[in-house]
Amino acid sequence: MRRRTRTLLAGLLALTLSAATACSGGSGGDSEAKTLTVAYQKFGTFIQMDDLMNKVKGEFEAAHQGWTVKLLPIEASENDYYTKLTLMNRSPNTAPDILYEDTFLVNTDIQAGFLTPLDDYLAKWADWNQFTEASKTAAKGLDGKIYGVPMGTDTRALWYNKELFAKAGLPVPWQPKTWDDVLTAARTVKQKLPGVIPMNVFSGKGAGEAASMQGFEMLLYGTADTLYDESSKKWLVDTPGFLDSLTFIKTVYGEKLGPEVQDALDPNFGTRLNSELIPENKIAIDLNGSWQSGNWIETGAKPWPEWSTVLGQAPMPTQNGQPPGSTSMSGGWVLSVGSHAEDKQAAFDYVTLALNKENSLAYDIAAGQIAERKDVAEDPRYLKSNPTLKFFTDLVQVTHFRPAYPEYPRVSNAIQVAMEAVMTGQQTPEQAMATYGDTVKAAVGPDKVSG
Repeated sequence: MRRRTRTLLAGLLALTLSAATACSGGSGGDSEAKTLTVAYQKFGTFIQMDDLMNKVKGEFEAAHQGWTVKLLPIEASENDYYTKLTLMNRSPNTAPDILYEDTFLVNTDIQAGFLTPLDDYLAKWADWNQFTEASKTAAKGLDGKIYGVPMGTDTRALWYNKELFAKAGLPVPWQPKTWDDVLTAARTVKQKLPGVIPMNVFSGKGAGEAASMQGFEMLLYGTADTLYDESSKKWLVDTPGFLDSLTFIKTVYGEKLGPEVQDALDPNFGTRLNSELIPENKIAIDLNGSWQSGNWIETGAKPWPEWSTVLGQAPMPTQNGQPPGSTSMSGGWVLSVGSHAEDKQAAFDYVTLALNKENSLAYDIAAGQIAERKDVAEDPRYLKSNPTLKFFTDLVQVTHFRPAYPEYPRVSNAIQVAMEAVMTGQQTPEQAMATYGDTVKAAVGPDKVSG
């Protein structure tokens, strides 16, 4: 752990110094004032954002004589990306003008003073009317203002390998009705197909927000409970659903129905999953997102022409098959303008160029996103782009969203710690839930916690 901490700190320092050099162009002089800096994630098989930003850089510079766009791709896993972006934003000298922002962090970054409200700019942008009403709230702060333009949204479900299912004697198509059905299928794979990983459920600190959202919350929101009670405005830390969700994680890793624990805790595991394990028929079930196919299409990081015939999709069932029968989680990313941007209009112009119809269409197809622009959603090129599009779009009817309050990142971190304690056998689900409750009370204040 000490070596990893030193490595991370060294990396953060190097990034800060690099970013300081890159971002200092906006702090003085006529030529320097003509520079825009753009920070975004580029990691593993996620190359689509880098492709888009390079394309938009060329288009912006061609249309805005004298301007230079400096791209700052951050090559880091999800949690490390958030950390590095926060570090950059803490100083006007390193803060980017435009940033790629996860919607669950919007209110946290508003509170920290990192983002610019865009309402006045959006009011003059005709294309804003093309965005769905639901998507317009994706980057809305608690103050009611808008702090980002959505790039697309997503849903989550079970991906399963039809060839492996057939070999194991499991039904194809597969439609589990309960959690027990999912575990039964995984146990069957373990028994019938030695060497195949039965199931992946992201868990632990290494997976970051993927563990919290598409691991734990995909379970929790299939029970009768949630993370947050909107009526009392309190975080729920001691519920049957929370305990049952941790117990599911214990079962997956305790019965060796998932990847080896040390592999699952590797921040690079998601990249290995998409580039090796799934395309090479080494995993039977994967609880994952609608964007997965973006890895395997012709322009993806790991082209795999057979993906649409080998893989099937099934909604994640509720715990006991109770209505509505299935569940999902949705999130998304936005492009925001940094609060330290000297020319906020120019920064906003870059955002609108990046998310005009044609660029949004190209990105949504490449990254496997559910379109947030109405004109993209209706475009024949989009509608014909992916055979799983209808399936994942239909899950919007049963989807849930994270409680995107400023405290959520701390709650999410506590979830990851609880999952890791259970998957490694360090704590029982009951002990991990009790520790989680104590951690959340300390993080948000006991007056904001129920249980």
